Parts: sequence; C-alpha cells; structure tokens
Amino acid sequence: QVQLVESGGGLVQPGGSLRLSCAASGRIFSINTMGWYRQAPGMQRDLVATITSGGSANYADSVKGRFTISRDNAKSTLDLQMNSLKPEDTARYYCNVLQMGNNYWGQGTQVTVSS
Repeated sequence: QVQLVESGGGLVQPGGSLRLSCAASGRIFSINTMGWYRQAPGMQRDLVATITSGGSANYADSVKGRFTISRDNAKSTLDLQMNSLKPEDTARYYCNVLQMGNNYWGQGTQVTVSS
C-alpha cells in the first residue's frame, strides 16, 4: 500500500498563488506517473496535471501557463505551484500515484479562490 498526504490548500484571492504538496509513503517501489486531480461539488474529478518519472508533464488546458507540476523522485514528493488563481479553480485537489498498475489517492486538500 502507498499512502499519500496532501498539504498546502487554503483560501486565496483571485490572482493569488498557492503551492500544494503531496508526500508518498509506504510500500514504494517504482512510482510511474504522479498527478493532481480536482473535484468541485457536484462535478466529476478532473485531471489537472500529471508528470512521469522522467519528468514529462501534461496539463489540462484550463491551467496551462498558470500551474506547474514537479516531483522529487528521491523523496517521493509531488508539488503543484498554482499562480494567477481564478474562482473556477475552487475545488478539492487530490494527489494520485500510479505504481505497478495500481492507482492510489490521497484524501485531498481544499482550495478556495474567492474575494
């Protein structure tokens, strides 16, 4: 089993920035893709950004140019730098890890963008 703990969420004004972090622990052997997803109330969970073990990143069109995903393979951590935040970015953000064909999820961290 892999445990994921997210941190860094909170309330921020439009145009502001937040940095989310995710720490993986447990039976970590060879993590492949790591990613961030988000889910607003009443909506499906959507991809925000993913990054492979080699550092290749993929972003949802809605966050391109504003968000940056990064990972530290040695520490098994994942970050998401979010700039120029908009009210529509409000959601619960979840860390996801794919290892040996198994998907693992964190409990999520709430991001609220509001004036």
